[in-house]
Amino acid sequence: MEKSITIKEYEEENQEGVLELILQIQQDEYGIAITSEDQPDLEEIPTFYQKGKGNFWGVAEQQGRVIGAIALLDIGDNRLALRKMFVHKEFRGSRFRTADQLLSQALEWAESHSVESILLGTTSAFKAAHRFYEKNGFVEVGRSSLPEGFPVVKVDTKFYQYKI
Repeated sequence: MEKSITIKEYEEENQEGVLELILQIQQDEYGIAITSEDQPDLEEIPTFYQKGKGNFWGVAEQQGRVIGAIALLDIGDNRLALRKMFVHKEFRGSRFRTADQLLSQALEWAESHSVESILLGTTSAFKAAHRFYEKNGFVEVGRSSLPEGFPVVKVDTKFYQYKI
């Protein structure tokens, strides 16, 4: 019997699981040279993400294991930056639809908070992520079209926008 997936807002008890999930995918799965020190936002999720129109969600199995995450960062002017969208390899695809559930949660949140657009940056290595975002209505934009407050991560090379 498959275990159900629960999407819930981030709580301090999820800190270790979120960090482990994200670093494992970045470093081990994709070979990206990024550390927790390069991502201080992960040490300060409540004060960094859960303010203004922003939020952070973790996904847990019934046993409480973090298997996915998504964050929306308020960057002003009714715009959000989609950050930290990660799903454990075992929970990707149509069987669990974890990514779809996470993105739906984020889009519903944005719409209910009168957000006009969501922007995101990603690395060129995340080909499946590019297809996922494009399939879900995100349009690729050039770096030069990003608003001044958009937080570009050093590994980001592709950028997308979703208009609400």
